[in-house]
Amino acid sequence: MDRVFWRLPIIAKGPGSWCACSTKLASTSCDWVEDIIEAIEDAGFDAEILPDSAVPQPKSQKTLSAQFRIGGMTCANCVNSVEGILRKQPGIKGAVVALATSLGEVEYDPSTISKDEIVQAIEDAGFEAAFLQSSEQDKILLGLTGVHTERDADVLHDILKKMDGLRQFAVNTTLSEVEIVFDPEAVGLRSIVDTIEMGSNGRFKSHVQNPYSRGASNDAHEASKMLHLLRSSLFLSIPVFFIRMICPSIPFISTLLLRHCGPFHMGDLVNWILVSIVQFVIGKRFYVAAYRALRHGSTNMDVLVVLGTTASYVYSVCALLYGAFTGFQPPIYFETSAMIITFVLFGKYLEVLAKGKTSDAIKKLVELVPATAILLLKDKEGKYVGEREIDALLVQPGDVLKVLPGSKVPSDGVVVWGTSHINESMITGESAPMPKEVSSVVIGGTINLQGILHIQATKVGSGTVLSQIISLVETAQMSKAPIQKFADYVASIFVPIVISLSILTFSVWFLCGSLGAYPHSWFDGTSNCFVFSLMFSISVVVIACPCALGLATPTAVMVATGIGANHGVLVKGGDALERAQNVNYVIFDKTGTLTQGKAVVTTAKVFSGMDLGDFLTLVASAEASSEHPLAKAVLEYAFHFHFFGKLPSSKDGIEQRKEQILSQWLLEAEDFSAVPGKGVQCLINEKKVLIGNRALMNENGVSVPPEAESFLVDLELNAKTGVLVAYDSSFVGLMGIADPLKREAAVVVEGLKKMGIHPVMLTGDNWRTAQAVAKEVGIEDVRAEVMPAGKADVVRSLQKDGSIVAMVGDGINDSPALAAADVGMAIGGGTDIAIEAADYVLVRNNLEDVITAIDLSRKTFNRIRWNYFFAMAYNVVAIPVAAGALFPLTGLQMPPWLAGACMAFSSVSVVCSSLLLRRYRKPRLTTVLQITVE
Repeated sequence: MDRVFWRLPIIAKGPGSWCACSTKLASTSCDWVEDIIEAIEDAGFDAEILPDSAVPQPKSQKTLSAQFRIGGMTCANCVNSVEGILRKQPGIKGAVVALATSLGEVEYDPSTISKDEIVQAIEDAGFEAAFLQSSEQDKILLGLTGVHTERDADVLHDILKKMDGLRQFAVNTTLSEVEIVFDPEAVGLRSIVDTIEMGSNGRFKSHVQNPYSRGASNDAHEASKMLHLLRSSLFLSIPVFFIRMICPSIPFISTLLLRHCGPFHMGDLVNWILVSIVQFVIGKRFYVAAYRALRHGSTNMDVLVVLGTTASYVYSVCALLYGAFTGFQPPIYFETSAMIITFVLFGKYLEVLAKGKTSDAIKKLVELVPATAILLLKDKEGKYVGEREIDALLVQPGDVLKVLPGSKVPSDGVVVWGTSHINESMITGESAPMPKEVSSVVIGGTINLQGILHIQATKVGSGTVLSQIISLVETAQMSKAPIQKFADYVASIFVPIVISLSILTFSVWFLCGSLGAYPHSWFDGTSNCFVFSLMFSISVVVIACPCALGLATPTAVMVATGIGANHGVLVKGGDALERAQNVNYVIFDKTGTLTQGKAVVTTAKVFSGMDLGDFLTLVASAEASSEHPLAKAVLEYAFHFHFFGKLPSSKDGIEQRKEQILSQWLLEAEDFSAVPGKGVQCLINEKKVLIGNRALMNENGVSVPPEAESFLVDLELNAKTGVLVAYDSSFVGLMGIADPLKREAAVVVEGLKKMGIHPVMLTGDNWRTAQAVAKEVGIEDVRAEVMPAGKADVVRSLQKDGSIVAMVGDGINDSPALAAADVGMAIGGGTDIAIEAADYVLVRNNLEDVITAIDLSRKTFNRIRWNYFFAMAYNVVAIPVAAGALFPLTGLQMPPWLAGACMAFSSVSVVCSSLLLRRYRKPRLTTVLQITVE
């Protein structure tokens, strides 16, 4: 028996006041009610139990996002049906279903509807459903081994009940799973797993259920189930085909089959039995799916299959019974329904295999995660006393892990001991191994090549870089490109139109035959115009395929997002992928995007009586409080000017000594403030210090002497940024700062021009520096001295004429422009805010990926257009042929079983067309620029 835990509402009333409280109790006895009331009354209060209706229920504080695997969807109309039914459920805020991945993403209020009720709603709609994972951070699903009986479940209940920090748990012995809701602040996941094993003396083992592994096993199960159905159908259909087509020409077998068994021929009776099994046992899935679809007012491919095969089967049974009792033998077409079902199952099996290939990118990313990790154990004094191999999913922040040569890094972290080189190409695309030493950052899933490393885990689970990449790719594959609306519309009217065409086909052929509009010799083999017309009608129903239209876009988007991830280009959705193909403008932020983002002071000059050392100390003291890249360059320059050659040789010693020196050397700065787009200001020695551009000086009435202005212009003409310094309202001096351009910047800009795209440079820097940098990279359109808030206005001004604008940036001040752009690209990982605002994340800090992103979008949507062309052309050509449009001229008649084969292969052909995108190769700049390399 399950033990139930709840919190009991109690009202405690005192003189002039009352309060509501709750207590956690187990339903083992009712004596505790009186005990609690008595205890409260002893404390001087009155107490009573309130009914549930009288207790205010806490409002839901959050909306959860859950992922479900949905089986049985065949076309875009199925997707629309599932989404429509889910959105009608109370408590569901939104639902997105993807045909290609067979996944559904549902946002719901857990206080209104549970995940089990969502699964039930999907199943009621006629589809299979299984919960995969939720965004709920304090809920975990553990797989169990050793828990088989109710007694085992009771023992596990007792173990978990004694643990602090567990809010709720439920054991499912059938699936060998336990779902636990816990407080992450009070208990860790590894502690839960260890307690289960130790509390049962090793009898019970538990492990974290990986949703991706479960998804892969579901894919394999679906393919296996489809293969089993196909084999069974083929095993029964081949004898039917032989009896109909081959056996009549073999005298001995023909005589045997023509023998009577009651009123029936032996061959007809065998066919009836075999086809009935195929029709109603193997083909049961089509009937169930068609019934559920019709029950909810929708239609899909299953409806067409059921109509076609049932019409053929019912006619054949009626013809068989008619012949048995009248002696007249009309033609029988049992093989038609059996072969149609067999070919449809064959097509579905190939489709499942092909669709599995489209998700290879996510599978490869998931495989990067190691299965286990080596945890270093410490004693109470913090000394390492041993090591232990644990499940990599149980790593917790702060754990120190041992990474052996050739093994994968278990989680994101920082090196605390050892040196090595790590291959990060699978994450960043950087082919050269990266050196790692103490304090170096490592990424989970990358491969340690040489020495042993000890790393301290900083991010685990969904917080790791690899998990975020997988999440981005999954989100993109779940999203719908706007072009998909066309398929959704066609799918909604497709089946009714096909059924109407089928009825029209039958009516025209039957009416013409009845009126003698065509010779009887056309249907001599079929004995009458009714059967002749019926075969055309069945062929029309069976050959029509809405699946190909539904798969045209999502399969291509799936492959493209996976290919992009392999090349370090992460796409957030199908809509962003679609917009990128039509980009007219690409706006580049200057600092950190076109340039390397590693500012270096090249010149420092004083235009007053102040000593250069004092000048640098003053500037460094003011800039020490700033986070701007230029401030860090100034601080570094001043530090090395004063202390070069006076530091220890070891890196650790340099860092420790540097921190000590900075705390003693720098002057105290008060009232520090950053002036956006202009510079910084503060008080040092109770005198105002200004560091920034001309605008800051002019605002504060500081005049720049002519010789300083001339020197500043020379710096700007050489693509350097001049930083002006004033102290106590007097101009003191200036510094020249250079940020080297990325080596590929000029070539990428030229490549974009060749692709018909207009490049624009956007910067808050002065016009001379901006013009000099733009000239160096080949950009004619420059927008300089733009405040951070004004960058979004520049984007909107370019969008006014309907142009599609892409923005490439890497920092916090780029995020408004990234959000305003039609396509936002955060380069080099960017900041968290920039990534949130962007549609694309370019993992590598390389501008070539801008061209890759646009080129991949263009190639993908060319492939989607071809997919739609094939899908539409197939139906436009195949339906008239199946209806007999060519029969009067050529005598060509498509039998229903052949129509079924054509339908089965049409959807497979579209999926295979999308799979051709896996051959995508990122464009070489020499090709884009049409450069011949000798």
